[in-house]
Amino acid sequence: MYESLRQRIANGEIAPGERVTEARVVGDYSVARPTAKACIERLVSTGLLQRATHKSATVTALTAADVDDLFLARTTIEDAAARRLATSGDVPRAMLEAQHAIDLAGKLDDRTALVRADMDFHSSMVRASGSERLARMHELITGEILLTIASAGHQSAPIREVAAEHARILDALRERRVDDASTLLIAHLDAAHARVRHAFS
Repeated sequence: MYESLRQRIANGEIAPGERVTEARVVGDYSVARPTAKACIERLVSTGLLQRATHKSATVTALTAADVDDLFLARTTIEDAAARRLATSGDVPRAMLEAQHAIDLAGKLDDRTALVRADMDFHSSMVRASGSERLARMHELITGEILLTIASAGHQSAPIREVAAEHARILDALRERRVDDASTLLIAHLDAAHARVRHAFS
């Protein structure tokens, strides 16, 4: 249910600013109210939903300033994780599987699959860094990251180009080229930031 709601928000079926109530989740998924509440709270914790005091949760609507701040935090966390991972070269299987899924999405021109695989690639990289705090900080912004990956700005990028960027980052990590991994990752995120920023301007 969590993954389903996550994907519906990411693909725009549930739009920014739209309410996601416990009653709606219960009705859509035929689950008990406590289950619906737990799912909503999890989505709030990752930033996909936001909730004001005594208000229903709504899909997060990012501003241009939010996007700038998000990419500042994301780049800081992911660059630190990439440098740690490249030092060991011990790339996790989850990251290899995500790259395979990205390559396949490129061949099939499947943007929905690309969004999911792109998120998996970066999240597994941070988790594999060995830093629990980096992983926790990244988890806090995964919802907002997903909103930017699924945005019209990011979706404008050629899928094969995005796949190639990820492949180069992965190669640098495996080959323990720390500075190259960092440079490639930052360039990748800077390009994504520019595309997304334009969409939210």
